[in-house]
Amino acid sequence: MTNSITPLDSAKHAHLKVTPTTYEHVAEQHLLPISIYEFAYAAVDSPVVFVKNSETGEYQSVIMLGLKPGQNLKQKDGKWLGLYIPNVLKNYPFGLILSAEQQDKVWVGIREESAHVTTDEGNALFEGGEETAFLRLRKESIIKNFEQEQMSKAIIAFFAQKELFSPQSLTVDIKGEKRGINGIYFIDEAKLNQLSSDEFLDIKQRGLLAPIYSHLNSLYQINRLAKEEIELSA
Repeated sequence: MTNSITPLDSAKHAHLKVTPTTYEHVAEQHLLPISIYEFAYAAVDSPVVFVKNSETGEYQSVIMLGLKPGQNLKQKDGKWLGLYIPNVLKNYPFGLILSAEQQDKVWVGIREESAHVTTDEGNALFEGGEETAFLRLRKESIIKNFEQEQMSKAIIAFFAQKELFSPQSLTVDIKGEKRGINGIYFIDEAKLNQLSSDEFLDIKQRGLLAPIYSHLNSLYQINRLAKEEIELSA
């Protein structure tokens, strides 16, 4: 994502408007973060995998949009080609600003330098000093997404505690080119099945089997990405 985020201010941003989102700003991003709550939707046409922060050791769930860095096969000329648009994109150019002192304190901000922020066309943010219905809906969506992301972090940490992640090294064939994909993690189905009955039941009762199997089923979409790369390069 480009541009810094500035907290929304009814005086400073009184005349700003926002045009419908296009997707040039992620044209070179092959991975985007998604929450556990998006897995079932994302899995319909894209692989959902995990990456690991080398400094903190924390895992994060991401959607694969390409098969190599700098490649987004789901975006072309600002138009989204995929069946599912990740939540992180839906509210662009808005975003959250987190408090360094209070982890539960957040502000909704806007990327002032985005091409989608104008003064002459689009949806107004404020009218008569008050938030418009458009802005209220965007803010509600952003806060909901943030809450889901926080819950998702706790769930992924729980998976890590159960040692369910396994590193993967894949090879895909792109018109005869053997391309390696490294640095991603899957939930290991064998490890899942080796859990005790009580541990497996706990995961089931938490409602976590559905996102796990959505993730596992989504891995078949890696071949779809390979096909899309071939078709787009034809």
